[in-house]
Amino acid sequence: MNPHRAPKPVDEFDDSPIKHPSQLPKNSDGKTPHVMIVGAGIGGLFLAILLDKAGIPYEIYERSPEVRPLGSVMALNSNILGVLEQLDIYEDFKKISLPSKVFNLFYGDMKKIATLNTNDVEEAVGYDYRLFARPDFYALLQSRVPAEKIHFNKKVLSMQQNKEGVMIRCADGTTYHGDILVGADGAYSAVRQHLYRTLKDQGVLPESDKKDLSKGYICLVGVTCGLDPIKYPYVTNVDSVQHSVIGKGTRYTWTIFNVPGNRICWVAVAQLATLAEAELLKFRNSEWGPESNAEMIAECKDFKLPIGTTLGDLIDQTPKDKISRVFLEEKLFETWSHNRTVLIGDAAHKLLPSAGQGAVCAMQDAVILAGCLYDLPSLSPDSIRAALQDYQDQRYSHVKEQFGISKTNAIFLHGQTLSERLIRYAAFNLIPKAIKNKQSLRGAAYRPQVTFLPRAPKRGTVKEVPQKPSVRYAREQEESKKTAAVEATVPMPSAEAV
Repeated sequence: MNPHRAPKPVDEFDDSPIKHPSQLPKNSDGKTPHVMIVGAGIGGLFLAILLDKAGIPYEIYERSPEVRPLGSVMALNSNILGVLEQLDIYEDFKKISLPSKVFNLFYGDMKKIATLNTNDVEEAVGYDYRLFARPDFYALLQSRVPAEKIHFNKKVLSMQQNKEGVMIRCADGTTYHGDILVGADGAYSAVRQHLYRTLKDQGVLPESDKKDLSKGYICLVGVTCGLDPIKYPYVTNVDSVQHSVIGKGTRYTWTIFNVPGNRICWVAVAQLATLAEAELLKFRNSEWGPESNAEMIAECKDFKLPIGTTLGDLIDQTPKDKISRVFLEEKLFETWSHNRTVLIGDAAHKLLPSAGQGAVCAMQDAVILAGCLYDLPSLSPDSIRAALQDYQDQRYSHVKEQFGISKTNAIFLHGQTLSERLIRYAAFNLIPKAIKNKQSLRGAAYRPQVTFLPRAPKRGTVKEVPQKPSVRYAREQEESKKTAAVEATVPMPSAEAV
């Protein structure tokens, strides 16, 4: 079996009718799919914005009463910023973010290990590497989605799909019906779990998809309130300057970034010694919240920072409900779609955040999936299956590459074993700068854009990875040119005739 081909069970559909008193009617016209998105995170919102541009009806179903994104730092780069230009979001995005050109790495005693900068590759890449607070970016995306399209308190308990459509049933007793179901509901996706149970019962789920996510780290993250620039001059930097510290005599590494609003994003990462430790922590903290953070805060509060203060000082300047503690997990699933159901973002591939590519990959998923749905020739089961498989075929190899890069970067930034420290030393001190720059430019070459919108201006000198074009958009553009040519040959009425 090709590792990223969707399974084809003998009984491909449950032919039982999908009926329920609270079922909503389809919003599609019989040609355009009605899409149900489960999960109102960044991937789900980004897909919604794209579908709106494509004229594809959708609804979003979110399990929480409201979305409160983690108070952590995020980064976007040339791999996705062109799409923000296409969607007229880029200028607003620049207002909530800062360019990042300098990365400093220290030991716990504040002895500097290395300084890296992006000046050598910036012109070739064409875009800044920009850092920002995750809640700010989430608010920007949410502002582009009509409020009535997002339905909160909709915890999905089950799903059912057949030749006519797909249905979800929620904990409040309501059911919803559509043509395509998108699981954008994170690493522990309810959509994926239900889909995989069905495929496992049919004996077609790959063995690797039956395994749990790998847990190697746990982190504490937060964003301070606005700080006094006199007391904290670090926040006045016009660029976001990253300081990362590799602790000695501790399993922790910690990082800070300055972001707009005189704020500082901070992250403390602890390497877990064993899988048993990870499972114990998961058992003890099945529900994350402010009350479960105290032990980790106590361990981190005295960590020194190169800006003349401690991590504990920044934690004190952070609202307690804005501090989050989460596992840093990883897994690349093989099965991304089946019949009318498809997965995007963390539901399909959970990357370590060390390379800053988790959110980028989720948004790239949304870009490619929206393009495949735009080109959908019909609502037949075969057409839908082919479109969802096409999405995975276009994305899988690129995600797999980023998965490996994120794992390697985690060793560079968080690894505490002797072998990992030796790898880090070699990476920062022995690899020639030219090779590092070449790797950066190679990573910048994959930058897919929305195929049914005018392309963003060409930026940088990097040769981009070719992208599969939209057949429908090309046809529509050709028809538009022909119409314009015909109209140009029609004589305008004279003033006398008017």
